[in-house]
Amino acid sequence: MEIHFFKYHGTGNDFIILDNRDSRYASLTSMQIAQLCDRRTGIGADGLMMLELESGFDFRMQYYNADGKIGSMCGNGGRCLVAFAYMLGIQQQHYHFIASDGPHQAERLDDGRIRLQMTDVRGIAKQEGGYVLDTGSPHYVEFVELLNELDVVKAGRAIRNSPPFSKNGINVNFVLRTQSGIRIRTYERGVEDETYSCGTGATACAIVSSNQLGTQVVTVGVRGGELQVEFTRNSEQSISNIWLIGPAAFVYSGTVKAYV
Repeated sequence: MEIHFFKYHGTGNDFIILDNRDSRYASLTSMQIAQLCDRRTGIGADGLMMLELESGFDFRMQYYNADGKIGSMCGNGGRCLVAFAYMLGIQQQHYHFIASDGPHQAERLDDGRIRLQMTDVRGIAKQEGGYVLDTGSPHYVEFVELLNELDVVKAGRAIRNSPPFSKNGINVNFVLRTQSGIRIRTYERGVEDETYSCGTGATACAIVSSNQLGTQVVTVGVRGGELQVEFTRNSEQSISNIWLIGPAAFVYSGTVKAYV
């Protein structure tokens, strides 16, 4: 199968994007998707997305992890897909699309950044050493003092595969408080490695950090740049009106054949 693809990234979190409005890529297998995402034998990406038609919405976001399996919500991916929709000619300031965790609103700002509304958070559980919450994808958040020196892959993999999380997996975030906000590093399930950025992870870390920081607007430094998270804290366990803001950049496009 010949595939015309587009490569985007959001603060270093990179994606292969396909225009699947005519369902031409509906037969792609998980093995083919994994091969396309492979950084040695394929294009290379943290995940693959398809932009599809959906009645009542501007489009549907279908997301696959780098292992080829259907993934949960991806915040940076959602922002990149909005930028892709704009490039395709769906040129508007406000967007309404649906993803695996439900409907999302998004806005294209004058400077090109994408502002994406995330799903509400309805619970934060204290876990030994950290916190667990769902921001469209499940996340474990742990505060550390030596973020740069941390072996994120080793530590993240151990938590991701520990008894509470081994069955379904979990994304693991390590957080350092700074004068201007927080810095984070994330180990992502499905990629099974550290990524340069994670939008749902940045959202989770911002929310967990907000009590200590005393703010509901948090600047989040990631390996690939900087994100902002805005939200309304209704109570300790209820957070709504959550927005993830950051850049979404086109990298290149091309044509390949899926041969697996």
